[in-house]
Amino acid sequence: MKSSLPAARLLRSSALGVSLAVVAVSAPAFAQDAADPATADDSANSEIVVTAQGRAQRLADVPVAISAVSAEVLQNSGANDIRQLNQVAPSLLVSSTGSEANGSARIRGIGTVGDNPGLESSVPVFIDGVYRSRSGIGLNELGEIDRVEVQRGPQGTLGGRNSSAGLISIYSKKPDFTFGATGEITYGNYDYWRLGGSVTGPITDTLAARLDGIWVKRDGFLRDTTNNTDVNDRDRYFLRGQLLFEPTDALSIRLIADYTYRNEKCCGAIYVDNSVNPYVGNLNNPSTPLSTGAPTNLPQADGNNIINVLRDMGQPLAAFNQGYDRNLSVSAGRSYAGKTKDYGFSGQIDYDLGGAKLTSITAYREYRSGQAGDLDYGAVDILYRAPSDDAYRQFHTFTQELRLQGEAFDGKLDWLVGGFFANEKLTVRDNLRFGSQYGRFANCRIVSGGALAGLYSPDNVGCVVPFVAPGVPGLAAIGGAAGASGADIVAAITALDGLNNLGSVDDQYRQNGTNWALFTHNIIHITDKLDLTLGLRYTHDKKKFSANFNNDNTVCTTIQNLVYDDLVQQNQVGDSEAVLRQRATARTLAGGLIGLGCQGNATAELDGVSIKDQRKEHKFTGTAILSYKPVDDLMVYASFARGYKAGGFNLDRSALKNPIQIVNGIPTVTFAQAGGAQALVGNLQFDPELVTSYELGAKYATGPFTAGLTFFRSDFKNFQLNTFNGSVFLVQNVNGCTSDLSGADRDTNSATGACATDDVSWGVRTQGFELEASLVPAHNFRMSAGLTYARTKYRANLVGNSSGAPLDAALRKLPGDNLSNAPELVATGSVTWTPEIGSSGLTGLVYLDGRLTSDYNTGSDLFPQKGQDGYAIFNARVGVRGPDEKWAVELWAQNIFNKQYAQVAFNSPFQAGTTAAPFTDPQYPGGRQIFSMFLAEPRTYGVTLRGKF
Repeated sequence: MKSSLPAARLLRSSALGVSLAVVAVSAPAFAQDAADPATADDSANSEIVVTAQGRAQRLADVPVAISAVSAEVLQNSGANDIRQLNQVAPSLLVSSTGSEANGSARIRGIGTVGDNPGLESSVPVFIDGVYRSRSGIGLNELGEIDRVEVQRGPQGTLGGRNSSAGLISIYSKKPDFTFGATGEITYGNYDYWRLGGSVTGPITDTLAARLDGIWVKRDGFLRDTTNNTDVNDRDRYFLRGQLLFEPTDALSIRLIADYTYRNEKCCGAIYVDNSVNPYVGNLNNPSTPLSTGAPTNLPQADGNNIINVLRDMGQPLAAFNQGYDRNLSVSAGRSYAGKTKDYGFSGQIDYDLGGAKLTSITAYREYRSGQAGDLDYGAVDILYRAPSDDAYRQFHTFTQELRLQGEAFDGKLDWLVGGFFANEKLTVRDNLRFGSQYGRFANCRIVSGGALAGLYSPDNVGCVVPFVAPGVPGLAAIGGAAGASGADIVAAITALDGLNNLGSVDDQYRQNGTNWALFTHNIIHITDKLDLTLGLRYTHDKKKFSANFNNDNTVCTTIQNLVYDDLVQQNQVGDSEAVLRQRATARTLAGGLIGLGCQGNATAELDGVSIKDQRKEHKFTGTAILSYKPVDDLMVYASFARGYKAGGFNLDRSALKNPIQIVNGIPTVTFAQAGGAQALVGNLQFDPELVTSYELGAKYATGPFTAGLTFFRSDFKNFQLNTFNGSVFLVQNVNGCTSDLSGADRDTNSATGACATDDVSWGVRTQGFELEASLVPAHNFRMSAGLTYARTKYRANLVGNSSGAPLDAALRKLPGDNLSNAPELVATGSVTWTPEIGSSGLTGLVYLDGRLTSDYNTGSDLFPQKGQDGYAIFNARVGVRGPDEKWAVELWAQNIFNKQYAQVAFNSPFQAGTTAAPFTDPQYPGGRQIFSMFLAEPRTYGVTLRGKF
């Protein structure tokens, strides 16, 4: 994943280089013109009004780090969902991976990683004041938007749900008491069609309505040549209706109902090229005929055996060297088809009581997303999720928020008190299955990379040459010493070959979460220039969890019964060297058979098993801000905040893995001896994420020029990390240790260090600065710039939970390194020019924005194979608009220079090879694991026609 872009190299060189690049490109598009279109081009009158503190305030007067994005900026940048906010908010990064149902938003490098719905968002999304259960829901169409506010740092004393890293608030356009309508037709490459429209107006003198609708259809950015279909396509529509009732000046009631439907194929991935997936040459082809018993397809000793196996089973080798080519390797008959429904309604009441104002927001929402997938992301059929109504995630969410605010002591106190309640019912059903070639693949993976390599024959049963059968001395000798049965091992190999189209039949997870909170946020005007803000929140969170597993993989238990006795054979005094080698080989092989036969915990030992658990937690969080205005145009402030994100349950049964742990070739305990699934259910829990945050900031605003500078530091304890290790999803808290672990928690160690509970402290720190500036030198010319430097790192010495337990060995690269998807330097910029064309009322539009990003790693385990070089993305829009903008014709392009890069790289599922001698790879701790990646969007371009009256 390399970049040759000069701007990216400049970014990697120094912060000065980034600053120069920003000046050259001119500016990002956050916090621009006023909401009033009549004064939008008048720099003297434009003011940005936000409600980040629960009150309508000028952006320049708000002592918090916030970016405000206007409707015009969203339109010019082509933003249809929250992903495009990346271009206009330098501290924000939104990405989607295996499922758009759970996309991830990060602020200052902090966010919730992966697609596990059991984890709440570190950066939640609110739409019209309503909390959305997961930030990926913001990847839907947004309709007509008034503004977007991106708040940075922990939030929670003003209402809604807690957040540990920030939040995204989206505000749609309200109904208007003046009739109006808009329409839009867009056509672009990839046969992209987008039709949108809105109509608003009065029904009576006190009742107004608004209706928005959008329909989108587009071919996919990826091509599945096996099944002759596109992947990552668009086929969706969105409807939103509103009523605004204002019977008096004191009372306003706003009702909103919306519905989104998507029928799309998502999300395909390609292999990372062979610069990090190395294989050496082809297979040896000895001249000895098959009849003598010699193999014909022996892999080279220094080649990557897993790639050889994939090739021999039908994977074209070109896929490992295709760069960013968008042709997918997909198994025949597999699909990425999925359907999503997202709908709900809300009611907001604002009532001025005279001495105080009451706000009530009541909402109910349902979200359901089901998606099939070829989850090995290759042509060999290893793992899949079938298209079915029995595989989905579904949220039923009810929320109620009440706020009462007013003034006291002759305006010296601006107070706010409130409460929040949420009930979220989450259901996840899954049918993850081994593919039609998994059994042969698993056998070949074992045989090709171990002591049996000389017997490797991918075209035959067990992936061994045909003359080898149960009872044949040549193979039986491998485990035949001291009572170990070679026949059992051969039988296990034969059984493994039949492990096709087995796995989960209908796993069901249910979580019922109740969250309520009381909060207050108060601004004390000590003097005309000095303010003290104090906020406090008490949160109570309770989750009830249950799961039921249904699995038809009886092969797993068959293999365990066959080889368990072989594993427990102890070495005896006087055993010959040959016997010791045979026994060690047998243990290695038997352990591999269990590991692959029960891969991903796909075992019938859980068939018909039910488990349940619950957890409760309560936390006090709060904020204190001291702000001072030495002059009217300048404000400086210092703030402290404590943030919180609730704990929960890993909705993946990986923590219920079969607890046969092979230590020095000897199994330690069986699943039954561990007490079964219910005894292990506590392993699914993870603790709440806590953050302590500090900020120093200054904001300057005068006439056409505004600027803001924020220095920040946030320390996270119990940081919630979700990692896919190639087989299962690991959810683990990450903490730091004040003691020196002497490197026991990093690099190539098979186990990580532990420390005493009293030594456990924060494990993640993000610190740096954010610089924002905008300039309107003329009424038809605007530009702004932004730069974020965020050093978002793990502590040098890391442990797991708050008791100081070790991290999983898969996370050994974390200590002292930057977090994933956390570039240290990001610069954004935009320039907008709307010149008058003659005296006819016509105006032009020239818009350009850019985002420049330094290097970062895209994988949560930080394996260096997942690194992404710095890059730059530019968007542009040019057009002509009629008098009063009654019509417009615009040409646009996104990712103008077609920059190819990965959103996330990951371990290709189940595709790890041996690292046995003579292979050594000190640079890449992933060894012979191969990797895949989800690509970002390519260049798109088109034309848009707009009209309004």
